[in-house]
This record gives sequence, structure tokens and C-alpha cells, in this order.
Amino acid sequence: MTGGALLIVGDVVTDVVARHGSPVLAGADMAADIVLRPGGSGANTAAWAACLGAEVHLLARLGYDSSEWHATELIRTGVRPHFSVDPDHPTAVVIAMVDSSGERSMLTNRGAGGLISEADWDPALLDGVGRLHLSGYVLFAEPGLRLAARAMADAAAAGVLISVDPASSGPLRDFGAERFIRQTAAADLVLPNLDEALVLTGATSAERAAVLLSERYGTAVVKLGADGALAAKDGEVVATAKGRPADVVDSTGAGDAFAAGYIATTLRGAGPQAALEAGCRAGAACVAQVGGRPRYGLDLNRLYPIHTD
Repeated sequence: MTGGALLIVGDVVTDVVARHGSPVLAGADMAADIVLRPGGSGANTAAWAACLGAEVHLLARLGYDSSEWHATELIRTGVRPHFSVDPDHPTAVVIAMVDSSGERSMLTNRGAGGLISEADWDPALLDGVGRLHLSGYVLFAEPGLRLAARAMADAAAAGVLISVDPASSGPLRDFGAERFIRQTAAADLVLPNLDEALVLTGATSAERAAVLLSERYGTAVVKLGADGALAAKDGEVVATAKGRPADVVDSTGAGDAFAAGYIATTLRGAGPQAALEAGCRAGAACVAQVGGRPRYGLDLNRLYPIHTD
């Protein structure tokens, strides 16, 4: 099945990105370039997929403090938002500390995003949808896990393809690899990065991890950062792609951009090789800027204002 819209169930986050040139030391007062960006794994994937030409819908839960800003930013990229606004909790916030190599460390408050639940779901969201895509962060809290189960059951009954991005190796390890695989068994596509793939399989190489995951899901795509990506289908590696050259500024959102490129391309009917290459192009474009979303003609380091609701 190809064509149709992309429905993403995921997180929307206010990213505070601090770029520092020297190691962070406890108790120190250090200089950094600090900018505000709209983020969140699900929202980043949605924005990149929309910019790449897909029809994209995003289901998410926002907080009372910044919902209008986030909705506006997503609409500007072409995403069609389906949001509930939590009157008691702020939108999720991540403080991302990015070193001179572009690598990041994150402090996270999941806020309203951690409370998304079945109450936010409507089966009508699947009308005209060709693929349901889940950000793994949704599964890491019980209300979101129940939502994911309901959404996947409805999608499977409607003949809609399902994909999942494990999101982050730390929470994934805490959640449990076998539990994650069991809870996402309805998916036909999984898109982990290398660390996540190794956590899920216990393998020692990307190729072996991809093969094992493809035996469980059907198709597995392992993201390798600057080294590109590879895809396996039904127990066999079927495509590989080299990473695209890029001047790395910030790695935030690179995996989300890759997932968007891969999924948007397959929705147009392309095969795994073309999809991997599209994912690598999107990932390279993402790391060359600050923040995890495509830019809209704004200066790279412009500070976004937030107007509270």
C-alpha cells in the first residue's frame, strides 16, 4: 500500500538549545549561545515530512503556556495539527546542551506530552491515511501506551500501515526491549538508530540488528548518523546508503528528519534505496542548523519569541 496521508502520534516540545565550546563542569558559569526552538520527535518528523511534500497530520497534547506558538509553527510547515491543550501542565521542555562536535545531552520535562491518552484519540483521524507513525516517547508512559495500542488496533483494522521510531535508548532500555517489541508488534516498519537497534536486539552490529528486527516487523531501517543507514526486509539486508556530507552544527532532530525523508518517499511508492537516500539528505540538512525543524527563511540563530496563551 502506498499513497495516502501520514498521521503521526507524538510529542511537541519547547527546545532550549545551548551551544557551548568547552565541556560542561559542575558548579561552573560557562558561556553559551542559547536559542529557543520548537521541537519534539513527533513534531520534528511531521514538519520535515510536510516540507518534503507529504500530507501530514499530527496528534499531540500541548500545555497551557505555548500551544498557540507551537500550532502556528507547525502550520507554517504544512502540518495539520490535532491538538488538545492541557489546562494544568505546560508543554514539554527539553534543555539540549550541544558541544562543539554537534553532539547533545538533554534534560527533559515531558509536561503535558507525557499525559496524552486514549481520550485524545479519534478513529476518524485515520480517514485518508496511508501510514500511522508513532514516536516511541508516547509509549513510555501508561496513558500514552494505551493510546498507542488503541491507535494501532484501529489502524490495523483499517488496513493502514504502521511504523514506530523507538525514540531514545535510555527510556527504551528502562521500558524493556521485549516489551517494546511486543507492544509494537502491529507495526510493519521500525526505524531505530544504532544504539536503539542494539538495545532492542542484543546484537553487536547494525547489520545483524537490522536483520533481527526485520524478522519481527517485516522492515527495519537502522540510522547510522554520519555513516548513513541500512534497511533489512524479512531477514535480509536489502539496501544501504552512505551519509551525506554536512557541516554539523547541532544533531538535534537528525533522526526525526531521516524518518520523515524515508517515510515520505515510501508513501510516494519509492523503494528502500531511494527512501534511505532521501532520509540521509534530510538528516544532513537538519544537522547543518540549530534545532530539529526545517527553517522557514529565518536566520539560523534567531531567538523565537513565545507569547503565552
